[in-house]
Amino acid sequence: MGLITETNEQYYAGSQKFIVPGDAPNQQFTTTFNTELVFGSSNPSTIEYAINNFKLYKADIGSLTYTEYVLPYTVSGNTITIAEDLDQGVGLIVQLKTESGGNYGNKDAYGETVQDNWGSYAYTKLNDVINNFIVAYVGAGKLIPSVKRTDVIFHAKRAMQEFSYDTLKSINSQELNIPNSLSVAIPQDYVNYVNIHWVDKQGVKHIIMPTQLTSNPYSNPIQDQSGIPMQDNFGDNIEGTSITEERWANNDLKQRNEIRDNSLGFGSFYGEDGYGAGQLYGLDPQYANVNGYFTINEREGKFSFSSDLVGKLIILEYVSDGLSTNLNTRVPKMAEEAMYAYISHAIIASRINQPEYVVNRLKREKSAKLRNTKIRLSNIKLNEIVQVLRGQSKWIKH
Repeated sequence: MGLITETNEQYYAGSQKFIVPGDAPNQQFTTTFNTELVFGSSNPSTIEYAINNFKLYKADIGSLTYTEYVLPYTVSGNTITIAEDLDQGVGLIVQLKTESGGNYGNKDAYGETVQDNWGSYAYTKLNDVINNFIVAYVGAGKLIPSVKRTDVIFHAKRAMQEFSYDTLKSINSQELNIPNSLSVAIPQDYVNYVNIHWVDKQGVKHIIMPTQLTSNPYSNPIQDQSGIPMQDNFGDNIEGTSITEERWANNDLKQRNEIRDNSLGFGSFYGEDGYGAGQLYGLDPQYANVNGYFTINEREGKFSFSSDLVGKLIILEYVSDGLSTNLNTRVPKMAEEAMYAYISHAIIASRINQPEYVVNRLKREKSAKLRNTKIRLSNIKLNEIVQVLRGQSKWIKH
């Protein structure tokens, strides 16, 4: 039996047809989408109806016109139960929400459920990895005679976290606008940043670098005349606003960018006016950046930007730990074998009275499979490398 269970219509259009087999109430129809049905309500007049990631349509016998089905029905898993006594031959359509609105019911099933499923064959769910590991590695005569499922879940989550940092293709990104406050909130599933770019009117990215010119203090205690922090009635330090951040937000970088944009020259931005970034000749490279700067404000949980970036469109790329949702987290199939090796080593290594040669063998196996996974997921293409290396023949470099 093949691993692909969806038809082309299910995968590309997000729809599945059913024909009512006979006259009877409470008939059930089970979809075979890779996507689980999300159900809030069958009543379009309720707020919960918007939770549904699908719409249900009905066509009477001999009719090619589908209308939205709004009579009561329930959903359990991927099974829909219709309370109405439908006639034999009536057609039902389950339409997942899609950016095009779907092909039924006057195209009003708008959403991104279908698009989120595209490309899903390259991944497997973390819950499936856990189940497969228990079947293949746990039992009489196997490497692990017995283990609690909770232990496997713990080590699988740890593997997912460790792999997400430097192995898996788990870089998330957000497109944001920098407001007048010059700060954007750190994403909910953020662990560490990868890159931040601002995007020009042509859609071209320009990298924004972190700066050592300033920093965001973690606390701002108000001091008395002797320089001693003052406390409130509860004995805690009284916090004020950061003068450092205020000065950074009000600096003249924006004005300097306007001068530069008016073609007054690179020297007017980096030159002899005493900014502290050095002269045009002998400029310190770490400050040779006309794309602006950012800092991470841990106190307020924000990214803070220099004043020349106000109003800019930015793309924030960051790393998550892969566990921000649940056990439905997707694992690249190329990393599946490395996950099994990591889990088996972690379980055996955490037990007492295990032969050391077995622990070391599993450790070497884990390292080897992780190395193979990194090579596979690096997605190196020979023609792309050749294209880059062609630049080595040029004499003039920037």
